[in-house]
Formats: sequence, structure tokens, C-alpha cells
Amino acid sequence: DDDFQLIQRSFMEKHYQEFDDSEENKLIYTSIFNEYICLVEKYIEEKLLDRIPGFNMTAFTMSLQQHKDEMAGDIFDMLLTFTDFLAFKEMFLDYRAEKEGRSLDLSSGLVVTSLNKSSISSS
Repeated sequence: DDDFQLIQRSFMEKHYQEFDDSEENKLIYTSIFNEYICLVEKYIEEKLLDRIPGFNMTAFTMSLQQHKDEMAGDIFDMLLTFTDFLAFKEMFLDYRAEKEGRSLDLSSGLVVTSLNKSSISSS
């Protein structure tokens, strides 16, 4: 969703300089992570309220926990990644690397080879 990506990008822009690629996690990460979870939950709740009149996030969360074994893996995995601290930290480290021009560039190592045998001329 474009709206969510804009919200997420703005949040990362605000906080990315706090993150560094060290083994030790700073105390500030916890408050930023909690703020992020609140932001994501609020966004999801607002979208569900738009689509489902009378929607209740608490009941929805309880239902997710009770039926997690019955849910499609991809959807549940996606919802869980929003609350995964390591994925959260990695997202910020990737964003910071991108902002500082240190993102991974594999283009120099790529070679394009035709798989079409008819393009090879036989002599």
C-alpha cells in the first residue's frame, strides 16, 4: 500500500541515524521499535475500520492468536514480521546504508548470457 510505504519511509527518515551495525543494541532502539509497532497497529486498525464497521483490534488480535495454525502462512508471516525486532533493525540498517550510498550493488558482477542455442553460429 502506497500510504503505508510513505508512513514507513517517513518514520525511517526520522530515526535511521540512530542505528548502527554493531552487535550491541542501543536502549533507544527499544523506544523506536515500540513507536513503530504502535504506528503499524494504528495503520492496520484504521484500514480495517474503514472496511469492517465495528472492527475491534483487541478481538482481532486474540482471534489471530487462537487461529494462527489455521491461517495461510504468508499472511501470518507478514504480520509477524512487523513485530520482529531483528527484521526491524535490519530494515533500518539497510535504509541507512542506502542513504549513505553504501547499499549492495551487484551490477558489476552480473553477466548476461544468451540461453538461445540458435544464436550461436555454427561454422
